Amino acid sequence: MHYKTIVLELLQEQYPILYRLLRQEGTLRISLEEYATQLRNSHLDWKETLTQTRPGSSETQIASEAIELALNDLQATLPPAYPQDEDKTLSLDGAMAFILRRRTRLA
Repeated sequence: MHYKTIVLELLQEQYPILYRLLRQEGTLRISLEEYATQLRNSHLDWKETLTQTRPGSSETQIASEAIELALNDLQATLPPAYPQDEDKTLSLDGAMAFILRRRTRLA
């Protein structure tokens, strides 16, 4: 499975502002690798869990369900699609500060 491709498409389609910010900062590749590793580990964990709880299910069905659950897990860890100012308008400066604060906390 191509986890980096899945993460890249997720960012481009559902988190376009985050995607652009990561590209502008020059951290897209590193972030993709981190998110892909997280997705892979979650996918493997879910496959193991589902295999144990549903021993009669097909391997394909389990893998498919597991990737959906893993994607939900990953999306729960991503920042909101875009941070907003109090007046609900988008702010590029606010978005960049949000990403930098989040990255500092994770380091």
